[in-house]
Amino acid sequence: MSHKVTGIVSRAKGEPVESATIVVPDPGAHDVVVTIQACGVCHTDMAYRDGDIEDAYPFLLGHEAAGVVEEVGEAVTHVEVGDFVVLNWRAVCGECRACKRGEPHYCFATFNASKKMTLEDGTELTPALGIGAFAEKTLVHEGQCTKVNPEEDPAAAGLLGCGVMAGVGAAVNTAQVRRGESVAVFGCGGVGAAAVAGARMNDATTVIAVDVDERKLEWARNLGATHTLNSAELSEEEVIEKVRELTGGFGADVTIDAVGIMPTWRQAFYSRDHAGRMVMVGVPNLTSAIEIPAIDFFSRGGSLKPSWYGDCLPERDFPAYVDLHLQGRFPLGDFVSERIALSGVEEAFATMKAGDVLRSVVVL
Repeated sequence: MSHKVTGIVSRAKGEPVESATIVVPDPGAHDVVVTIQACGVCHTDMAYRDGDIEDAYPFLLGHEAAGVVEEVGEAVTHVEVGDFVVLNWRAVCGECRACKRGEPHYCFATFNASKKMTLEDGTELTPALGIGAFAEKTLVHEGQCTKVNPEEDPAAAGLLGCGVMAGVGAAVNTAQVRRGESVAVFGCGGVGAAAVAGARMNDATTVIAVDVDERKLEWARNLGATHTLNSAELSEEEVIEKVRELTGGFGADVTIDAVGIMPTWRQAFYSRDHAGRMVMVGVPNLTSAIEIPAIDFFSRGGSLKPSWYGDCLPERDFPAYVDLHLQGRFPLGDFVSERIALSGVEEAFATMKAGDVLRSVVVL
């Protein structure tokens, strides 16, 4: 039977979000109804609200979520009722050209639920990243559910669904940071702070955190940064020079742009050692353009890579990072800055925009 639940909806571009009654339909053959226990407040949700991703209003927001499987479709084999799961937006198909060439982290045909959740009047909702988890329950494809250790705190586990995984994956999966290397991370919000933690977990010996906000630099220090630079006090050229000074005059082996604006992109590009590796995990806006002299691109060698979702495979990575956290080897719980009610999402957007938190987490 269908369920009527409370959820947070964005009805129009730039308008404050609101609480609404959501109708969650019976699951299709491969669909799953999940009772949400916690969901992080991510910049992507705010981007949906502000029309920066698409114009398919109304949106059911929320995607960094953990919860318990309540109901399954008749053909579901991947999870069972009662499983504790983290939701993901990369439910790989196994059949597209990326999957067939052994690169499922680039899957071009990820799965979503076969039915639409609606408002009470029948208006179809667009779930953020195919999930829509600022709600008491949501409907997803079974492949969007990744089972993890049920001993984990849902507020921490859910953050693997997007921001934390994007950051740690940028360091571990995309950059493949190695023991003894130097890493510079530009931008130390949730994603950048996770990249710092990932670099230290992989035994980088020098981890330089760069940000304009001293609070974020303190977060980075607590997560393993060996050096910090407040770029509000320095020019772009001075930031680059400082990174070089801290890496023996050569530049970092790995640089990570966790912001996606051109000043941080340039700093990451020019702060690399010769043949160093640069990763861009911060999402640029639709009008940004990369402009550097072609000779600079050619002469520095190395690699420049975008990182989508930290190049993660949820089925491989989510359980591993939960276990590492429970073993005291990865600080996943440190990313939970505050726990809020479902009604606090709009206020949490303002808190996030002000840079006051790593993550606000809705706890249901």
